[in-house]
Amino acid sequence: MVAGRWRAAGAALVRVVLVWAVSTLTMLALAGILPDFRLRSGDSDSITRITVTAAWGAGAFGLLGALVWPLVVRALLLVPALVLGLLVFFLNGSLLLLALHLVPDGGEVAPETAVVVAAVMSAVASATSTALAVRDDDAYQRRLYRLADRRRRRQRRAGAPGAPGAAPGLVFLQLDGVGHAVLRDAAARGLMPATAGLLAAGHRLAPWRTDWSSQTGASQLGILHGSTFDVPAFRWYEKDTGEVVVCNRPTSAAELQRRAVLRTGDGGLLTMDGASRGNLFSGGADQLALVLSVSARRGPANRSRAGYFAYFSDPANAVRTALSFVAEVGREIRQSVRARLRGQGPRVGRGGLYPLIRAFATVVERDVVVAAVVGDMLAGRASVYADLVAYDEVAHHSGPRGRDTEQVLARLDRSIALVCRVAEHAPRTYRIVLLSDHGQSPGETFLGRYGLTLKDLVRAGCGLPVPRRAVRTRSGAEARAGFLAALHRPAEEDEEARPRPGSDPVVLASGNLGLISFPDVPGRATREEIERAHPALLATLANHPGVGFLLVDGVVLGPGGATARLDVPGAAEELLAVFGPGAADAVRRTDSFPHVADVMVNSAYDPDTGTVHAFEEQIGSHGGLGGEQGEPFLMWPAELSEPDADLVGAEAVHGVLRRWVREADGPQVPLGPRPGETGATATGAASAPATGAVAGAVAGAVPAGGVAGAVEDRRPEGDSGGTFPSVEGPVRDETR
Repeated sequence: MVAGRWRAAGAALVRVVLVWAVSTLTMLALAGILPDFRLRSGDSDSITRITVTAAWGAGAFGLLGALVWPLVVRALLLVPALVLGLLVFFLNGSLLLLALHLVPDGGEVAPETAVVVAAVMSAVASATSTALAVRDDDAYQRRLYRLADRRRRRQRRAGAPGAPGAAPGLVFLQLDGVGHAVLRDAAARGLMPATAGLLAAGHRLAPWRTDWSSQTGASQLGILHGSTFDVPAFRWYEKDTGEVVVCNRPTSAAELQRRAVLRTGDGGLLTMDGASRGNLFSGGADQLALVLSVSARRGPANRSRAGYFAYFSDPANAVRTALSFVAEVGREIRQSVRARLRGQGPRVGRGGLYPLIRAFATVVERDVVVAAVVGDMLAGRASVYADLVAYDEVAHHSGPRGRDTEQVLARLDRSIALVCRVAEHAPRTYRIVLLSDHGQSPGETFLGRYGLTLKDLVRAGCGLPVPRRAVRTRSGAEARAGFLAALHRPAEEDEEARPRPGSDPVVLASGNLGLISFPDVPGRATREEIERAHPALLATLANHPGVGFLLVDGVVLGPGGATARLDVPGAAEELLAVFGPGAADAVRRTDSFPHVADVMVNSAYDPDTGTVHAFEEQIGSHGGLGGEQGEPFLMWPAELSEPDADLVGAEAVHGVLRRWVREADGPQVPLGPRPGETGATATGAASAPATGAVAGAVAGAVPAGGVAGAVEDRRPEGDSGGTFPSVEGPVRDETR
């Protein structure tokens, strides 16, 4: 406590000195520009002496403003507002004249010029003070408290549903890519004190296990919409359309959401008074900000950058985030250069646009999403789900554990602390749930370890020409799509977005999971068809030291000719035992997907070091089996019921979250037919036409081209609530 007070006092002193220095420079500049304003010194007109005089004058003016101005305003409270507005300029000028009079040989200034000088100096000092204060979390917190008090009073007067006595709300904060072990260790080591405080206060922490496709697209679709069916990877080729589906492409995200809604017969987790912030999918929420699946639609109610505009329309938000953005770019460049000079490995390229993308993910997107969550809580919304992608983006390029990612975890923890503090002032009780969608597994890239890409290896096995110089596989992540959206640029297309007709295989990467498809083979290729067309391919892949196993038409192939049919009990379990419990079941489930690739390739995994080899340019990766990537976490308050002891798959997590929403305020989430229940077909398509919330969610997911990161506000009629905090009040998040 004492150390914290000293740090706060030191920060305040630094701000005072900096504001004083800027005010001094402003006074010097005005003295040089305005003919009726002249600074003097007692001995000479040397620059040093004049600067000292300016410093004394600026200090006296600031001190008088701090001490005298509140008394003057209090004395003039009865003066009409218009008259007081006019008097401000003259009173401020009078304070400047008094300040110069108090300083020996302070200067000469005409009364009318004093008004101008005082106004300019006050504006500059105020801007400087704001720029310094907005990076102060305590100052930001005090602004939010004032906003919360005003919002709560308005809601009490209006009798809003979020008034005291309402059922508890739920806030789901997804820490993208943070594995169970990483979070547990960070809390234990003091890197995340707010998270550790939640655990000490009664929150429970448990791991859960992902499907084979351990990535945000599959996991978040399952968590928000209850289905991961037919999502074999982050990107895959669909022969029936001839296109590559990529989870962070707006049109693909919209289509995946549409399929999930049709399969489950339900709009999603957030259909009743919910908000979705910074996610790939909407979850059926009415309040949407920076949600990828709705950004494929164009129209007056769906401007792609409206969410950023709403946030940055507040100057304090703009300055705070801009300064942090610049600092983060500098931090990334410094860390990258240091890693290169020290010869740290493994390492991937961190140049080009990456410093800007990292700063966007760790600063801009974080600030906008957290501000939206704060606004939702102050508005008393029933449920909020938000994704914070900062750790995932940095871990891809710096590794899951290390100084770089530790700093990101610490800043994420401060965001968690802010949300928890705001919950104390919200108009209803909130239960904070933390969770992640997957973890991260470290390891040198496949290219870095073996000198060729998976595509090169496949072409060699097929007897096709291999380029002399390996072309790096571009890393795909959620932050890149969001960054392009912020610039209002179309999403980047993959090289094989529409593969050319011919016999060349389509090779795609999803972390340490590779997918190989043969466009000229209708339907899913059998093992016999592949071996007849390319006799050396499967053996080349299965026996490569960087490959762990292959899946080909219901058969798992391992090194040294090892083979296991998935329909033979125990065979696949034995072959895949090194990849952890449930690996065979995960592979077996993926094998049933209509759009599974002809050949699925999982990289080798070293259980002693926990390392894998990503087929993309990532030294912290996820997407396949092996290590911590498949073990995310779920952390919930003790007031909520216990989840199952062994949570397997994002669909199971969705079931737990749905139950918690019902526990909070009755069965609000529409309970449509679920897979395996009456009313759901064997293939997953809903047997009855979607209506109500389901129809709305399906219609809202239909792709129509466009860009990422759109914001849509489908606010119910009469709801004038906002979501973004500002100095004077909430900034509305509508796009109308």
